[in-house]
Amino acid sequence: MSIMSDADLQAQAQSSSTASFVTALVFNAAIFGAEILAFTFIRKYFKTIYEPRTFLTAEDKRVQPLPQRFFDWPLAVWKADLEQIRIQNGLDAYMFVRFLRMMIEILLPIWFISWAVLMPVTSVNTGTGANSGLDKFTYGNISPNATKRYAAHIILAWLFTFYIMYVLHRELRQFISLRQHHLVDPVHSATAQANTVLVTGIPHKYLTEQNLIQLFKHAPGGVKKVWLNRELQDLPSLYDRRLAACNKLEAAENTLIKTALKIRRKSKSKLPKDDGDVEGDITVADRLVPRNKRPSHRLPPGPLPFSLPLIGKKVDTIEWARAEILETTALLEEQRDKEQHDESGKEHGSVKYPPLNSAFILFNQQIGAHIAAQSLTHHEPFRMVKKYIELSPDDVVWGNLGLNPYEASIRALISVGITAALILGWAIPVAFVGIVSNIHSLCTTYSWLAWLCKVPDVLIGIIQGILPAVLLAVLFMLLPIVLRLLARFEGIPTRTGIELSLMTRYFIFQVIHGFLIVSISSGIIAALPGLVKNPSGIPSLLATKLPSASTFFLTFIILQGLSGTAGGFLTIVPLVLYYVMMFILGSTPRSIFNIKYTLRDVAWGTLYPGVTLLVVITFGYSIISPIINGLGCFTFLLFYMLYKYQFIWQLDMPPSGDTGGLFFVKAIQHVFVGLYVQQICLCALFFLAQDQNNKAAAVPEGALMVLLIAITAFFNYNMNASYAPLLHSLPLTLADRSYGMPKDGEEAAHAHDHDDENNPHEEHVESDTVGLRPGAEDISKPKKSEPSDFEHPCVREPQRPIWLVSDPLGLGDAEAAAMNTEGVEASTIHATVDEKGNVEVSGFPPGHK
Repeated sequence: MSIMSDADLQAQAQSSSTASFVTALVFNAAIFGAEILAFTFIRKYFKTIYEPRTFLTAEDKRVQPLPQRFFDWPLAVWKADLEQIRIQNGLDAYMFVRFLRMMIEILLPIWFISWAVLMPVTSVNTGTGANSGLDKFTYGNISPNATKRYAAHIILAWLFTFYIMYVLHRELRQFISLRQHHLVDPVHSATAQANTVLVTGIPHKYLTEQNLIQLFKHAPGGVKKVWLNRELQDLPSLYDRRLAACNKLEAAENTLIKTALKIRRKSKSKLPKDDGDVEGDITVADRLVPRNKRPSHRLPPGPLPFSLPLIGKKVDTIEWARAEILETTALLEEQRDKEQHDESGKEHGSVKYPPLNSAFILFNQQIGAHIAAQSLTHHEPFRMVKKYIELSPDDVVWGNLGLNPYEASIRALISVGITAALILGWAIPVAFVGIVSNIHSLCTTYSWLAWLCKVPDVLIGIIQGILPAVLLAVLFMLLPIVLRLLARFEGIPTRTGIELSLMTRYFIFQVIHGFLIVSISSGIIAALPGLVKNPSGIPSLLATKLPSASTFFLTFIILQGLSGTAGGFLTIVPLVLYYVMMFILGSTPRSIFNIKYTLRDVAWGTLYPGVTLLVVITFGYSIISPIINGLGCFTFLLFYMLYKYQFIWQLDMPPSGDTGGLFFVKAIQHVFVGLYVQQICLCALFFLAQDQNNKAAAVPEGALMVLLIAITAFFNYNMNASYAPLLHSLPLTLADRSYGMPKDGEEAAHAHDHDDENNPHEEHVESDTVGLRPGAEDISKPKKSEPSDFEHPCVREPQRPIWLVSDPLGLGDAEAAAMNTEGVEASTIHATVDEKGNVEVSGFPPGHK
């Protein structure tokens, strides 16, 4: 057996690197073609999955279906108006798709220019002799006697940086205009969400409604209502108990109905339909279903919160659940009366539900709410400092409203410390992924791994090109859950605030592990053969070998762009889960309604970092390995088509989770991180570069990169300082367009009159193109009672009606009537079942808002 020389092993390693890229390209292109073809043919037959917004949403929010012809849908998606996304799914979704379009605009000229200039510069009549395949088009292929060619890299680095900064500034300026337009939109500005401020850290002296009204009366328009947040003690647990009993009763009652239908089918005897009257002591259910076939369960033994098989008292589920609902409802009403009594302020003795140190304050004028949110409220530190505006009741994390400022600061410190520890601890498995991506270099360095160099190129291509990218994706799926819990532990009082925090944490994690550690570990592994033999040549070796790590990122971007995008169109997992869940869980009208009529949404805290990581990777290697620019531009084009399609035809983002585009602002900062990474890497490579005499060859280029870093940092700082005050607050120059402002000639005292004839926005509501999205409460409409939005659900929510099916035997109607008589609200509206037990749902559940 012949022994391969080091030169032969190095050549094979370079060949394997290119083979891994080609393998990944072919593999992912095949997956892309197969999945897009499958989507093209099946989308017309599964509209509940692929086009739910054409028929499952409110009529004024529906969109036109995609063309029926098989291959006309891409053009329809491309031509679709982006404004539909803003109207249907809010400003967050709209700005996300605009962010993708912005990246296409940035990368398209960079792609053409870099390929036309840098690829010839790095590959024609130059070369270190050790590079082949894709590595010939990298920065590291310029030989020591051709260092003057670095001029092309420095010129394009400056050109691209200024172009990127121009686009970012223009997009941020346009976003500010859009956000301000959103804030003063007549319909949005008339909602409680736009006029309410959450104030935290309130001293005990001000923890009464009257004192807070007096304190904030200086804001324009004054205060309309105050909701003090209280220590509710056992109320939430009672509310959860009742909700659990409702779920159990709903499932048991529908099981009872299906059991009766099954008995009838087996007996093949026609039982007369009963109207629900009781004959003696025998109910309709007793006549149709024997007692031993009724649903039953065991109660938890002793103090355990869950039941065990064969242990604990066995009870009739229907009877137990009805009694549980009646008991918890009575307890809730009793405790709610006490809570209302505490709120009235008439009790001079002990208070059962003492106020927490936070309150929601609804203002009569929108500009008053914004001025109150920006004002310095208290003369002592840590008192009423943190105030939040533009928040929805459904967005509130009720458990985080009682933290004092000192506890919140300690929690934030602990949360940041654990996050840092996780980032450091995750380095080991991620570094292993980077090593696997350059396994061909290991086989040339260590004799005990030499057998890997003899493995067929196709297998090496799969191990290097596909496996590392998949492993990296799996690793990144595990962390967001923990990071989200840490953000909640920190005491952030809104779910959107938690998502914004998660977006920052997860992005830092991805940049460190998905880019820096993989780049360094992969580049060092590639340089190991030379480092072992010539330790003195570390600078030149690193400058040559670090760019070779780009092959892994080329395959990573291919995986995201081809397989990821095609998978997003096909959505095979939701398609399969839909039918699996309908088969397994579709036993009650409510479960069927939730499966069929609840549209999917996205989590911004994890979606944005995954996209901005690709920005960092593309920018980081845009000069070093220009091939990535074309792949990155193509990937963002596919992402743009995918998410434009999804947000128009598939997804439904709840209004309560819309921040008005604040995630976009963070994404702009992530783009700057990509610029810094690119510039620092180039600066290091220039200073490491040596000529044929082992002398520094690119010091002027390195110095120019230092200057460019300083210019970028100054531009970034200046842009943030200029636009940061405009992100959250409504300026006085737009006050005349905001809700609650008096008409010309009217006294300010009448500005908060909400009758239809005095509402300054009422005449615009009918013709407004945005409209009031479901879930947003219009406070300009007159009400029979004061709004109760900003109260914990356990304080205001009535018993959820039990939703039964109307069946051929009349059992469902009889059971609903019996429950209503007992005091348990129930209904069979919009739900039917046939003799075979097939449930059909034709509308919203009873009590739906």
